[in-house]
Amino acid sequence: MRHLSRRGFTVAAAAALTGLAAGDAVAAPSGGAPVAHDMRGMWVATVANRDWPSKPGLSAAQQRTELIAMLDTAVSRRLNAVVFQVRPTADALWPSPYEPWSAVLTGTQGKDPGWDPLGTAVTEAHRRGLELHAWFNPYRVANHTDPSRLAATHPARLHPDWAVPYGGKLYYNPGLPEVRRFVQDAMLDAVRRYDIDAVHWDDYFYPYPVAGQVFDDDAAYAEHGGNFADRDAWRRDNTDRLVREMATSVKEIRPRTQFGISPFGVWRNAATDPLGSDTRAGVQTYDDLHADTRRWVRERWIDYICPQLYWNIGFAAADYAKLVPWWSDVVRGTGVRLYAGEALYKAGDPAQPAAWQDPAELSRHLTFTERFPQVRGHVFFSATEVGADRIGAMAQVVDDHY
Repeated sequence: MRHLSRRGFTVAAAAALTGLAAGDAVAAPSGGAPVAHDMRGMWVATVANRDWPSKPGLSAAQQRTELIAMLDTAVSRRLNAVVFQVRPTADALWPSPYEPWSAVLTGTQGKDPGWDPLGTAVTEAHRRGLELHAWFNPYRVANHTDPSRLAATHPARLHPDWAVPYGGKLYYNPGLPEVRRFVQDAMLDAVRRYDIDAVHWDDYFYPYPVAGQVFDDDAAYAEHGGNFADRDAWRRDNTDRLVREMATSVKEIRPRTQFGISPFGVWRNAATDPLGSDTRAGVQTYDDLHADTRRWVRERWIDYICPQLYWNIGFAAADYAKLVPWWSDVVRGTGVRLYAGEALYKAGDPAQPAAWQDPAELSRHLTFTERFPQVRGHVFFSATEVGADRIGAMAQVVDDHY
């Protein structure tokens, strides 16, 4: 599970490495031309300045220099895609008419940074033969619960009934149809403006459970939940609607743009549901986040799924070597591409199990997935570690596989 860092990347050389020209990467299952390569991606997290920019308040030139350096790092590591977080907390890294400029840029939410990070990222990524996947978080509003700290024009201040405090953070209420419409409009603005290769969502739908706290959507449930067996079914339907509606809209606006989602790696444990994985995870997306990730694949609403398989081979509660076959079975026959989300950030972290102290662990992941043709690539969390490479785990992946 990600922490605050994510929940709370010469043209000729790049083209040779990726095997395609910029813009060639397109969606398959929803009707575009087939994707011609396997994914070699990295996430660039901007929430809390996790990866970029290194701190708020840098000049536009400094921010641009840092961003370009990350794209060049992706090329040097022989990657072909960057997943760039452009809407970390109901704000924007482009000049959006819907939401304020993100505070990660200037330190002040709503303050114009003097340049267009997303537009620049798209242009410079494509110049290097990299895909640019624009990463949005649909419902997170703030990593605090005080609306007065938001920009005066922030939609959550203009519509206080849209927001729910929970677990020390502020979220839009997914149970309100007007919220679902708004967050889609806010994200689709970027799809209209920029030639992005994909719309990318991470693992936050309904928030991760916090012991002893209740997500207060009583009023919304009373108004909109009457046709459902229980609140959980209603919440799942709200999330399904968001995914299905967004999938349709992306293709209407820009048919060759992919729509992909990177959920927490466990849909349900087999002890909960015989269709689930042989895991004993403490979180199940279907039950806890009200996200039926398996259904989104089976219904072909999305072009790719990139489950966060952030565990080592042999990890008892959630074994990478058990989850890869399970997800391969889920996507088989659907046309939905499966990418494995890889926990590069754990490599060399002394707080992690012994397996993560071995520089070869991640390379073994890629070797293991070679048995499963459904796995069409990997995405590494995240850009800071791709560059710093604490114990050489990324270098070994590149040497062994790229």
